[in-house]
Amino acid sequence: MSSDLLAGILTGLLVAATPLILAALGELVAEKSGVLNLGVEGMMVVGAYAGFATKIATGSYWLAFFAAILAGAIMSQLFGFLTQVLLSNQVASGLALTLFGLGLSALFGARSTGQTAGAFPRLDSYGLPGRFAAGIDVVMLLAIFAVVAVHYFIERTRGGLILRAVGENHDAAHAIGYPVVRVRLLALAFGGAMAGLGGAYLSLVQTPFWVERMTAGRGWIALALVVFAAWRPVRVLAGAMLFGGITILQLHSQGFGLKIDAQILSMLPYLATIVVLVLISRQSMAGTGAALRAPQCLGKPFTG
Repeated sequence: MSSDLLAGILTGLLVAATPLILAALGELVAEKSGVLNLGVEGMMVVGAYAGFATKIATGSYWLAFFAAILAGAIMSQLFGFLTQVLLSNQVASGLALTLFGLGLSALFGARSTGQTAGAFPRLDSYGLPGRFAAGIDVVMLLAIFAVVAVHYFIERTRGGLILRAVGENHDAAHAIGYPVVRVRLLALAFGGAMAGLGGAYLSLVQTPFWVERMTAGRGWIALALVVFAAWRPVRVLAGAMLFGGITILQLHSQGFGLKIDAQILSMLPYLATIVVLVLISRQSMAGTGAALRAPQCLGKPFTG
């Protein structure tokens, strides 16, 4: 295998994994607070459109990413208002948020079909040498840094301790003075912002043009990644690389001489998601998955 091909595969793997890392990290923080948000797909697709439309309107990538982050955070607060203030069912509200996001992005995105955002600058454009730098971008590095930062926050800071306390026993956390609803809304805002950023990465970097429903189920894969990672940020990185590798297999299978139908290759990421969740579930039922224990109050409403 040539060095050019290897560098291309590695960078392609990171590009495919980056939106999954961002969205899954955001959902992990939300679930650590005890909130199950199934609306990741909706937040991602709204972020994808908000980022793309802002780039077309302003020409600025950084304003585009900011718009995507803001759009994802607003969507998350809509979900937070429904579930934390009005105490709506979290599963139903999350599914509604996904449908709302898909419909909203399709409505406003119809006018953007066929437009392109242009090529996002890579590290080699800043003067860094090497083949690998030609495929790496700033957002990709930010995603890897975010894994370390979220891990440190959850495990080493007082804020992380409060987050875990609210997720494990919200009544006890409330009794000692922690603002449960505020903590959960902030966690949801972070989750929405990360999902929006992940969506914008799809429309501005990975495939720099707008296509309706362009997230193509990545929000659901991000949800599965949180379980796969056992609610541990570092494992999110490993899981995203695994699923990213399956995605890259679709692109490079012909080069490797693999004669597999295109429809089967398209199914692989989702089949892998189902297989992973089934294996994790079997481990937990067999008593060998103690480390996979979800936050005790995950999905439970707080009425204190």
